Amino acid sequence: MSVRIRGHMEEILIFLKWLVYACLVGVVVGLVAVAFHLGIDLATELRGKHPNVIWLLPLGGMAIILLYRVCGMEKDRGTNLVLVAVRDAQGLKLRTAPLIFLSTVLTHLVGGSAGREGAALQLGASLSAYIGKELRLDELDERIVVMCGMAAAFSALFGTPLTAAIFAMEVVTVGRMYYAALVPCLASSITALLLAQQMGLHAQVGYLMLDAVALQPLMALQAAVLGALCAALSVLFCIAMHTVSKLYAKYLPNPLLRAAVGGGLVLALTLLMGEQTYNGAGDPVIRRLLAGDVIPAAFLLKILFTALTLGAGFRGGEIVPVLFTGCAFGVWVGPMLGLPHNFSGALGMSALFCGATNCPLTSILLAYELFGGTGLPLYALCCGVAYMLSGYYGLYSEQKIIYSKFKPQFVDKKAE
Repeated sequence: MSVRIRGHMEEILIFLKWLVYACLVGVVVGLVAVAFHLGIDLATELRGKHPNVIWLLPLGGMAIILLYRVCGMEKDRGTNLVLVAVRDAQGLKLRTAPLIFLSTVLTHLVGGSAGREGAALQLGASLSAYIGKELRLDELDERIVVMCGMAAAFSALFGTPLTAAIFAMEVVTVGRMYYAALVPCLASSITALLLAQQMGLHAQVGYLMLDAVALQPLMALQAAVLGALCAALSVLFCIAMHTVSKLYAKYLPNPLLRAAVGGGLVLALTLLMGEQTYNGAGDPVIRRLLAGDVIPAAFLLKILFTALTLGAGFRGGEIVPVLFTGCAFGVWVGPMLGLPHNFSGALGMSALFCGATNCPLTSILLAYELFGGTGLPLYALCCGVAYMLSGYYGLYSEQKIIYSKFKPQFVDKKAE
């Protein structure tokens, strides 16, 4: 009996230890993520007031390359390095945090097409890895603390604590989750969100759903078809991102020249469009689309703008561009299938995110936190179909898919 009691006491101490560590990570990462959020908002506001700043796109790209070169991080692999850090306990450098902070803000200032949540993963992971070293955690505990940092930064930035916690656990290795990280990730995610709310962010999270629908047989079929179409689009998105990056590297091996040319291409496209709809992350455009707008080619243009931006060496995330693309596609094709406009946009956002990240549980929670519980089975069905039919493509080349999407069979392959 004494041995059993002693074992329970050790488990309780471990539980309390992780509550303390996770809340510490949530506070530290949350504060930096709030500053990051405000920095990007300020950059976006400045570009809105002074739209001619987009003429600095080539110089902005070159400045980012030089910044990473001066800091000895020119070959930094971005979010892929974070996935390796969790899976294989590979070290992360603290300098990643200020670098991704400054470079992402600069990308948004000059009008590159990029998000911020992917950058937040790098920000949170590098900060929490440093905290783990200072706490002298062992290799296994360091993996958990890095996931806590990822969850905290995502939550503070996007305002979705459940999505953030599960995404940090699910994105690294598809088919295997470290459930030991569940409570720590939730604690850090919630702590960071509460901190962000206290500082005036996320007073209202999510999107207004005017025509969400409940589960019905015909609606389920329509949602499944949309999920299949989003699976194909997610493959296109991933192929475009990887192909453009490879083409840049092949024909423009000099990183500075690559950034300048890439910035010039994004600038030329922007001037050709005559508006800045596809610059920046695009959340205001998502709200316009959900409110009733339809731009038939918007999903293809956002893919092109984002691939040209990130492939050239600009920094930022892919997640909001994915949501933009999914929403634009959903509001265009969904009504053709008989789905309500607003609801089909939300389905497209959730399903395309699922197909591109290979994270079905995260995608379902994202739908719940952004759009509410009405119609949740339809979101789950649409995401499930997109996950299954998107094959083994993914945004992150270091993401490992452990089990087959079609049968309970071990495959252990990297996302294409």
